[in-house]
Amino acid sequence: MSLKNDSWIRRMSLEHSMIDPFVDGQVRDGAISYGLSSYGYDFRIAADFMIFTNVHTSIVDPKAFDSRSLVRVQEDVCIVPPNSFALARTVERIRMPRGVIGLCVGKSTYARCGIVVNVTPLEPEWEGYLTLEVSNTTPIPAKIYAGEGIAQILFFESDELCEVSYKDRGGKYQNQVDVTPPRL
Repeated sequence: MSLKNDSWIRRMSLEHSMIDPFVDGQVRDGAISYGLSSYGYDFRIAADFMIFTNVHTSIVDPKAFDSRSLVRVQEDVCIVPPNSFALARTVERIRMPRGVIGLCVGKSTYARCGIVVNVTPLEPEWEGYLTLEVSNTTPIPAKIYAGEGIAQILFFESDELCEVSYKDRGGKYQNQVDVTPPRL
């Protein structure tokens, strides 16, 4: 298995639409950076958030998720309450090649502010807009900027193709477009 570099990511994005829209290079002008880096791609967070609320005193149950636990916010800035959580999605649509897995890590600018971004691995042949889990671990409100960098994908190519890809097994989050709460 090998970590892929900027020239591979560029080629796969331009020739095979692996990342769309694709930004060839780092954009930093007063923004939290996004775009192609040396060994990864810094993706952006869209202006579409779902913030957890306790208004209905629901229990978070991944087997029976109550959508009333979330409040939708479509703004350029999202305020995540203290010790709380929001779901969001990427600006970029991702199409993973069959022989590649993607791992996501949060950007250091947000991490240094107590913001943790969690994204599960991008499995071979998964495609869609990533749903992001953004946690505010601080005791004060945190600001998230839409249209700017939020996390980075690292791409690892296997020496052999998998027998069954995410697409082959009909994964439940395949081709998601919107922020997608848990499904069973």
